[in-house]
Amino acid sequence: MKLSKMHLKTLREVPNEAEIASHILLVRTGMIKKLVSGVYGFMPLGWRSIRKIEEIIRQEMDAKGAQEIHMSAVQPAELWMESGRWFKYGPELWRLKDRNGRDFCLGPTHEEIFTDIVRNDVNSYRQLPLNLYQIQTKYRDEARPRFGLMRSREFIMKDSYSFDKTYEDLDKSYDDMYDAYEKVFTRCGLTFRPVEADTGAIGGSNSHEFTALSEVGESEIAYCEKCNMAATTEKALCVDAAASKAAELPLEEVHTPGTKTIEEVSAFLNMDQTQTLKALLFVTYDDNGNDNGYVAAFVRGDRELNMIKLVNALNIPEHAIGFADEAKMSEATGCVGGFTGPVGLHDCKIVVDSEIPGLKNLCAGACKADYHLKNVNYGRDYSADIVADIKMLKAGDPCPVCGAPVKHARGIEVGQVFKLGTKYSESMGAYYKDENQKDQLIVMGCYGIGVTRTLAAIVEQHHDENGIIWPVSVAPYHVIITLLSPEDEIQARIAEDIYRQLASAGVEVLLDDRKERPGVKFKDADLIGIPVRITVGRGAAEGKVEYKLRRESDKEEISPEEAIAKAITIINEEK
Repeated sequence: MKLSKMHLKTLREVPNEAEIASHILLVRTGMIKKLVSGVYGFMPLGWRSIRKIEEIIRQEMDAKGAQEIHMSAVQPAELWMESGRWFKYGPELWRLKDRNGRDFCLGPTHEEIFTDIVRNDVNSYRQLPLNLYQIQTKYRDEARPRFGLMRSREFIMKDSYSFDKTYEDLDKSYDDMYDAYEKVFTRCGLTFRPVEADTGAIGGSNSHEFTALSEVGESEIAYCEKCNMAATTEKALCVDAAASKAAELPLEEVHTPGTKTIEEVSAFLNMDQTQTLKALLFVTYDDNGNDNGYVAAFVRGDRELNMIKLVNALNIPEHAIGFADEAKMSEATGCVGGFTGPVGLHDCKIVVDSEIPGLKNLCAGACKADYHLKNVNYGRDYSADIVADIKMLKAGDPCPVCGAPVKHARGIEVGQVFKLGTKYSESMGAYYKDENQKDQLIVMGCYGIGVTRTLAAIVEQHHDENGIIWPVSVAPYHVIITLLSPEDEIQARIAEDIYRQLASAGVEVLLDDRKERPGVKFKDADLIGIPVRITVGRGAAEGKVEYKLRRESDKEEISPEEAIAKAITIINEEK
C-alpha cells in the first residue's frame, strides 16, 4: 500500500481526553476515531491489527475443535428472563424496545443465546462435546467510559461456549481453552499472567482471568513468588489471624469524643488497630431499585473490606448494594455514623469477617455518639447473620497457600474462562439424552477474549516516547519503505523495486511516497510503529539503503537486496 493513497491522518498533539499511552497513541496514529464517549470506530491501520488479533484467535480456537458461528447482538428479553439475568445483570445491560413495545437488549455476552441454540439442536449424548464461538461486537452501558478501548460501551469480543456431558468433560474443555488462551496472548506479544478470578455476573464456579501486566490496568492481582499462587484481589483468599487465647474481659463503655476513624480511636485509646473493629454500612436494593434492607459489615480495624467478597456472601449482584444514608439507617437500626459497632444493632443484616470470632476484647463503636465499647467479644456480646472472609488480601500479607508474603501487581484483563456447570442449562432447560435415554443437564463452560482491549494492551506494553512498537504478529503492516525524495528517479526506482519484491514474498509493505519532508516521514514511521523500516535516500545512488528495526536504535547501511532478505527472514520468523 502506498501512503500517498492511504486514508491516514496522524496527530502531533496529545488528545485532551486521552490519559494513558494506548488511548493517546491509537488516537494520534489515526487508528481509532471517537464517535461519542465510549464508542470508537477503527480506521485502516487499526482495523488491520484488529483483524490480525482475530485471526490468531480463530487459528487457536479452530485448533481445539471449536466451531465459529455469528449471532445477532440484539437479544430478546425472554431468554434473559429465563436465565434470571434480566434484572440481576444490572444497569450495564443496554435495554431497548421495538415499535411494538417488546423488550430487547444489546448483548454484553451470549450465554442465553448459545444455550438456546444447543437446547433446540442437541438431544443426544452422541452430539457432545461441542464448542461454539463467535467474534462479535458487544455492548455495555458503562457509567464512566474511560481510557479509550480499555473501558468502552461498544467493543469486540470473542466469546465461546463449551457443552459437555459431565463435569470431568468440562475440565477437559476448560483446560483446552486455557491452553488456547495462553497461545493467543503469547502470539500477540503480551506479557501476561493467568490468575484465579471472581465469576461476577457470568456466574459458575471456577474462573481464571488472563491479565496483561500493566501499571494502568484496572485489575489488581496478588501473587506469590514462592508457590506461584496468583489471583485477582477480588478473589484472593486471606489467612485469618490466629485465634486469641486471652480471657474475655468485662464490656466497658468509654468516652471517645470526636474519634470517628480507626486511626483516631486507636490513638485516643492507645491501642493497636488490630484490636479494633471497623464498621461499613450499606443499603441493598431489589430488582426494581427500591431499598431492600440494611447491611453492617465488620472487619478488623487495620483491614480493608473486599466488596466482591461481601456481595458474594450476601448472594446479591454488585449493583444491588450501595453505601447507606447514615441518618436513615440510624433511625432504622440504631447505628451512629463513626461510632457504629455490632452490639445493639437491630433490623439489619450483620456480616462479620471470618477472623473476628477468634479475636478477643476488641474495641468497637457503641452505637452512641462519642462513645466506644472496649472488650467486645463475638458470641458473648453479639452474633452475626453471616460469617465469611470479606477482607482484602494486601501486599505483604501471608500467602493463603504457603504463607510467604504476597506481592501485588496491576494488569489489564484481556480474557477470562469460566466453569459454568449447569447454571444456564438448568434455568433454561438444556438437556441431552444419555446412553439409557434419560435426560441429563448439559454441563457448560464460557470463555471470552476482549479483542479491542487486547489491541490496547499490546500498545500499552509495546511503545516508547516516539510511538507504538508493534510485534510483527499484530502489526498493521510488516515493513515501511521511507522514500525521502520521490522526485529522484534512482530513489523512486529502488523503492518501487523493494516494494514489489517484498509484496511478492508475502510481506505486507507500506511505501511512504508522500511529498512530505523527511522529518515528517520519520516521525510518522516511528509513531505508527511498523516493525521494519527501510529508508531509501541519498545512498541509493551508491546502491545503499538504511535498514532499521523499530524496536532497536541501531541502523545499518546495506544493499537493497540485503535489506529485502533480512526483512523477509525476520517477518517469516515472527509473524
